Amino acid sequence: MIEVAAAIVVGEQGRVLLARRKQGKQQGGLWEFPGGKLEPGESAADCLRRELLEEMGIKIEPHTYFAVHEHDYGTVQIRLYAYKADYIDGIIELIDHDAHAWVAPSELMNYALAPADVPFAELLVCGG
Repeated sequence: MIEVAAAIVVGEQGRVLLARRKQGKQQGGLWEFPGGKLEPGESAADCLRRELLEEMGIKIEPHTYFAVHEHDYGTVQIRLYAYKADYIDGIIELIDHDAHAWVAPSELMNYALAPADVPFAELLVCGG
């Protein structure tokens, strides 16, 4: 099982950051809460700080554990840890993604989300 972290970055007016994976990548064309794989010995919060800086050029501060979800993609199984995070600094520059959006929680289910991210979006829609 691969351990992965996802950041629920909360911005202005309570909107959250989504990013769309580039076509040709695994889950290409689907939207996700940005994040990535944990390195050995790395905490989820440290992973999120590193990944969002590397992949989007922004600094965030994870502060609250949100939820965990396990998902079986058939060829790979992941355990996805989600943390709420504050946007601190930087201008978004996409590397592994081809689009981003700041989305009101009530609008999350209008996006084609990666299956592992759906439970987090559902929790947010319900006020989580």
